[in-house]
Amino acid sequence: MKTTHRIGLIVPSSNTTMETEIPAMLRDRELMLPDRFSFHASRMRMQTVSKAQLAAMDKESDRCAVELSDAQVEVMGYACLVAIMSQGKGYHRSAQARLQAVANSGGGATPLVSSAGALVEGLQAMKAWRVSIITPYMRPLTQTVIDYLGHEGIEVIDSLSLEIDDNLAVGRLDPKNPANLWKRLNVRGADAIVASACVQMPSLASVAMIEDASGLPVVTGATATTWAMLRSLGLAGKVPNAGALLSGRY
Repeated sequence: MKTTHRIGLIVPSSNTTMETEIPAMLRDRELMLPDRFSFHASRMRMQTVSKAQLAAMDKESDRCAVELSDAQVEVMGYACLVAIMSQGKGYHRSAQARLQAVANSGGGATPLVSSAGALVEGLQAMKAWRVSIITPYMRPLTQTVIDYLGHEGIEVIDSLSLEIDDNLAVGRLDPKNPANLWKRLNVRGADAIVASACVQMPSLASVAMIEDASGLPVVTGATATTWAMLRSLGLAGKVPNAGALLSGRY
């Protein structure tokens, strides 16, 4: 009998990508492995990617965790990387602990991962200590990501900021754009490329193309989040055509 695992997503209200890319990866996984998945989301209000709106949005995450706990999901993913990183270095740890406690207050035991923590832990698992990254953010927010990763021992040797602050506009970007954008990065000496350090910027279609062209492992916010969710469920971190982190080696 095939088991269906309930996946919970805490997403910004304007996010249109995580509920597309994570299901796409796990549907592809279903073609090769017996596990099955269903997807359930709760939303936090956010339209513009600014520090003020990100901070206000983060305050709604407790409500979302409670709502998802009512559905008895087996894992929750806080699917906004920069909302966590903009709250201070190392914040993913306290945010995850708080939200897990909130979700478990009704007597359950639901593990919770964050996109920010997943990216950090995924890169560390791959021993990718030097990376080049692409973000859709304004440059100050990209610097926040650089500083956050640096605090975790991961050096960003080059970055590209698309400087788009409208979150819906980010979600409308062509998912194959990163397959060309990465060529503008300095990747000499890099251990990996982060093709989208933002879970709203579509990039799944580019991951395999960048790996083939660059010869480097490629990670995105969405692939790292999927990896962390599978790991928390005790399942193999294996998804076809989703990059090195989801190759099953980690």
